[in-house]
Amino acid sequence: MYLGIDCGTQGTKALILDIHSGEVLGEGSAAHRLISGANGRREQDPADWLLAFEQATAQALQQAGVAGSEILGIGVSGQQHGLVLLDAKGEVLRPAKLWCDTESAAENAHLLDQLGGDSGSLERLGLAIAPGYTVSKLLWTRDHHPEVFARIAHILLPHDYLNYWLTGRACAEYGDASGTGYFNVRTRTWDTALLELIDPSGALVKALPELIESHRCVGTIRPQIAERLGLNPRALVASGGGDNMMGAIGTGNIAPGAITMSLGTSGTVYAYAEQPQVSPHPQVATFCSSSGGWLPLICTMNLTNASGAIRDLLGLDVDSFGTLVGEAPIGAGGVLMLPFLNGERVPALPQATASLHGLTAENLTRANLCRAVVEGTTFGLRYGLDLLRASGIRSDSIRLIGGGAKSATWRQIVADIMGAPVTCPRHTEAAALGAAIQAAWCVSHRHGEAVSLDALCERCVRFDHSRGAEPDELRSRAYEGVYQRYREQVRGLQ
Repeated sequence: MYLGIDCGTQGTKALILDIHSGEVLGEGSAAHRLISGANGRREQDPADWLLAFEQATAQALQQAGVAGSEILGIGVSGQQHGLVLLDAKGEVLRPAKLWCDTESAAENAHLLDQLGGDSGSLERLGLAIAPGYTVSKLLWTRDHHPEVFARIAHILLPHDYLNYWLTGRACAEYGDASGTGYFNVRTRTWDTALLELIDPSGALVKALPELIESHRCVGTIRPQIAERLGLNPRALVASGGGDNMMGAIGTGNIAPGAITMSLGTSGTVYAYAEQPQVSPHPQVATFCSSSGGWLPLICTMNLTNASGAIRDLLGLDVDSFGTLVGEAPIGAGGVLMLPFLNGERVPALPQATASLHGLTAENLTRANLCRAVVEGTTFGLRYGLDLLRASGIRSDSIRLIGGGAKSATWRQIVADIMGAPVTCPRHTEAAALGAAIQAAWCVSHRHGEAVSLDALCERCVRFDHSRGAEPDELRSRAYEGVYQRYREQVRGLQ
């Protein structure tokens, strides 16, 4: 039995995977609190993650009907780009700034200038640093909280921090490290000189975690944590990774051809590549994968957070919202939404705000507003998919995950806008599943058995063909005109 954990923005999810049958036996979840500010602040207290980890794990074990002593390994998936700072005693210094935090956008712009703009960053790091990446959060901390900055002993990403809590060892793996902005994706090494621009003393460089390969274990769970969680004290903790990297494993996206698209709080589109084919488009992040290759990816900062805002505004539950989306026509009767509630990364509009266009007395209906937010967020994903396709990435099929993938209407909208067939894994919480699969992979290497990741994915990743969607040529053509209108509005903001 293996425990997979996904520590995301909205909450922590846990699942118990039987590696022999490939079945998920139990699942659990617990919510996180978000610390928000009008200046773009988006933070969380890492102590909330630990409590959610404990609650979600207990639920998953109870539902599975298995004893925690049967867990052989633990894999952790975490939201990318977040910054967790620890002092010399391993204590958290301040709330963690998250991937969706844009408070350090000015610091990111300054660092990008230092690197020679997007082209200079692409040449040096293999990707263009963007607002939300970890590196700008370090500069922001130096300038706004110098007393905290002076006490930094460990710089960790969210999943690194959870692994540290589990094992007492500060490690990072290549996939999640790719999103820091101080990591070279071609050479798979830290860019220490970039950190020395922020802190010439070298203290930040000393605070970096050790890099390990994705198939390696961090170590054995600490006895006191095993007791707190009710787990096997000999359970091994895998390298883990970022949520997108674990989502790729959890959808079997470990070979060229498939596209994984996540309809979560944020929207992501990514594929597998065998070589670091750095795109000339700065909005394409050529991250490393957590399966031994690379993971070209785009990320939009607004997805179910935007649809949820409209749903809350109108006082709708999920089912009622979906019904209204289905009642409105393609193009939402002329209502177009740019859903940039958190600014936006793709398209690159960090300071943008959300807006509605084309409203008239006739088309201002609840159904059209619901349809417009779903279409607007999906157009952002289409924009990113077009960038990946222009970079030579194949998109034979789309593997759809995340909360939005539960909607049949949204699945069909994705298929029609993207012009590609959509299929859904049986378990849409793919990051937690991928973490559990990766844990089995790492443990097998630790024991000298080296079971292939291909074989594990073949056994454990299953698709629900009843929730697929095929693109309709007429609807796709109708959407093309609406999408071009979206592009025109975006160009007006750039």
